[in-house]
Amino acid sequence: MISRHFLRAKVLQTVYAANIDSLDVVAAEKNFTHNISRLNDLGVLQLSMLEHFVEVAGVMMEEARHKFMPTEAELNPNPRLLNNRLIRKLAENPDYRSHVKESGVNWGGVEYDAIFRQAYSELVRLSIYRDYLASNDDYAEDQEFAMKLFKYLVNYPQLREVVCPQSLLWEDDFDQIAQYDFKILRTMDETFGEGSMVPLVCDPRDEADAMAYEFAHQLLLDTMRHREEVEDMIRKNLQGWEFDRVAGMDILLINMAVAELTDCPSIPERVTVDEYIELSKEFSSERSRLFINGILGKFILILRSEGRIKKTGRGMAGFGEKEDEEHGMDGIYEVPSDEEPVPVVTVRKSRPRIKRVEGSHTENTETTETLQ
Repeated sequence: MISRHFLRAKVLQTVYAANIDSLDVVAAEKNFTHNISRLNDLGVLQLSMLEHFVEVAGVMMEEARHKFMPTEAELNPNPRLLNNRLIRKLAENPDYRSHVKESGVNWGGVEYDAIFRQAYSELVRLSIYRDYLASNDDYAEDQEFAMKLFKYLVNYPQLREVVCPQSLLWEDDFDQIAQYDFKILRTMDETFGEGSMVPLVCDPRDEADAMAYEFAHQLLLDTMRHREEVEDMIRKNLQGWEFDRVAGMDILLINMAVAELTDCPSIPERVTVDEYIELSKEFSSERSRLFINGILGKFILILRSEGRIKKTGRGMAGFGEKEDEEHGMDGIYEVPSDEEPVPVVTVRKSRPRIKRVEGSHTENTETTETLQ
């Protein structure tokens, strides 16, 4: 389920932290494994918002019935929300319950209770709730509302404020993981039951996820082991630029790109170059893409001549010799001569909130939802 572009970003963050803290390969590998595990924890935590919200709603309905002078609506509340078929099935699913236990999800506490109570009080005044109560009492309507409720909860500011501080990277990852969870809910049709698997964000039981994780894990190891070699290549190929003036983030991106070019034979060169240009837009300065574009173009020619780039299968769909001759590799990648080196201080662009979820990028492109 998790995209390779997203995993590349996780590798970049791990390598950056290792560079700042002077960590070795073993320590960096341990951090990466932990960070991916925490992504799964965040995914489970977000899904569990549905279950806990319904629990709080039930408590509040019961409290309203025992008021001194309850209204007719309070005496006889519509139990539709409490009986939502999808949310009940999810809450009773053994695989989901196992995830909750392993992730240590705990919504106990006065602070959490107050937030969910406020969220419920505001929801009952919205048209999406009134429309749900008036809709057909069937699984399809329950699933549709559960997905709307999930979007409501992950966009609820107070909930986000108490969730994100629980892990260093959750503020950046919150929107993307919510998008994955939303897709999981969309797959939970009427056939979903006690024996169904509830997939994690990066699930080792899923072959595609396992392969994606292994790709990222190996990319991390290769990047860490060849940093000095790649940095030496950069020094030798800077035309009139000083190495110390190059943004540190750009150096890390080039390190990763070279590792992928030389050690991932199934990934085309063009895909690799495009991926790291996209990452530079997210994590570095606006002009970094020009620098990375130019350097990688030169490195591809060097690595080819040394026999270090060997593409097979799908990977052969990269830059062919014929394309190089017709269009000119240098022409494609040459950095304009009037460009100044990218400054050392980089700019980290903020990620969009889930109300405007960005799609995945060049590789493993996924259909996205506008969660609003």
